[in-house]
Amino acid sequence: MSPTTVRSWVASGRLLRLGGGCYALPGSTTDWRIRVAAAVRSREAVVSHATALALWGLVPPPAGPVHVTVAPGRSGRGAPGVVLHRVADADWHVRPVGGLPVTSVERSVVDAWADPSGAGRPAVRAAAITAVRRRLCTARQLTDELARRPRLPGRAALTELVRLLADGCQSELEIWGCLQVLRAPGMPAFVQQRPITVAGERFLLDAACEDVLLAVEMDGAAWHGSREQRERDIRRDALVATVGWQTLRFSYRRLTVEAAACRTEILTVHTARRRLFGLDVVR
Repeated sequence: MSPTTVRSWVASGRLLRLGGGCYALPGSTTDWRIRVAAAVRSREAVVSHATALALWGLVPPPAGPVHVTVAPGRSGRGAPGVVLHRVADADWHVRPVGGLPVTSVERSVVDAWADPSGAGRPAVRAAAITAVRRRLCTARQLTDELARRPRLPGRAALTELVRLLADGCQSELEIWGCLQVLRAPGMPAFVQQRPITVAGERFLLDAACEDVLLAVEMDGAAWHGSREQRERDIRRDALVATVGWQTLRFSYRRLTVEAAACRTEILTVHTARRRLFGLDVVR
């Protein structure tokens, strides 16, 4: 299309100028991805922050402006609907997503945490948990990224979250259960996400007390609410019992409403199994 035709179409409303030599048909300008692509290509930028998390599928497309990052010496400036960040090492963290240059998951999480106006910290927190569970990044990669950002706003809270992810927590329920139940004073030591193979099948135990072969499973409604899932859980519990493991299951409601009762039950069973295994001498 010649420059003359482009100018004619823009003048007649058949094309809309998005800036930086980018144009779009009128009906496509409300498409979020079109806006992101235009912001990147018109500035030689990288998609970052909450916008990057959305492209990674970790948060819904934010209603606010598009966030992109460029090198400090690169020309360009923000515009209505676009927030421009300048960072020296952005090129080190670029990954292709849907044909666009996007900051890595770990970088996107930390960037978005530092600028909660994009998605909000609760959404970024959920994104970090989901990213590690889906293996889009590791807790170690998040730790390394945090180490490069000693002055990150809210750094302590994100560091604590990443530490829990590194310990094996894979959901908010497991984090709650870990802090309020498993690690409460007087509780036995547990290993999280303990692998076990029985009859050729491999499972991960949410938490395992290995000295007495006691497993604790924390059942979130999203993962264990269906009849089929309950049947799978029952079968799994029976299967691991064939090699000596006893499983205690706690629902979301019990863990969050009756944490003290859950702790008491775990301690009671743990004590009984220590006696069964001959680890305590009863006089």
